[in-house]
Amino acid sequence: MTSMSREETPVTVQGEGVEVRTQDIGGGMAVMFMRAGKGTDLGPLLKGLPDDLCQCPHWGLLTKGRVRIRTKDGEKMYEAGQAFYWAPGHAPEMVEDTEFVDFSPTGELDKVMGHVKTQMG
Repeated sequence: MTSMSREETPVTVQGEGVEVRTQDIGGGMAVMFMRAGKGTDLGPLLKGLPDDLCQCPHWGLLTKGRVRIRTKDGEKMYEAGQAFYWAPGHAPEMVEDTEFVDFSPTGELDKVMGHVKTQMG
């Protein structure tokens, strides 16, 4: 059995109004704690991935703010207090200062985080 808090989870990506903390929690899954400021659009950081969208699935809980998720088929708004599933093929944009925690397959999340780090320089 494993547990962790945001504070004890290592920072994976930081900058451009974003703080991402990730850690493998076993069973091929990772936990991700995300904080991002109002107006943060992760779309540009996803350029170069298939369809220029995040290809990692995420299951989580939005604890603060609102997020617009764009897909090839349109967009949907999520707000604090909602549990979510974001299928592969999405790009988040923070409509308000936002915080969420999610769970994703470790290998797929690592690929996306590596790409984001490269895009950030």
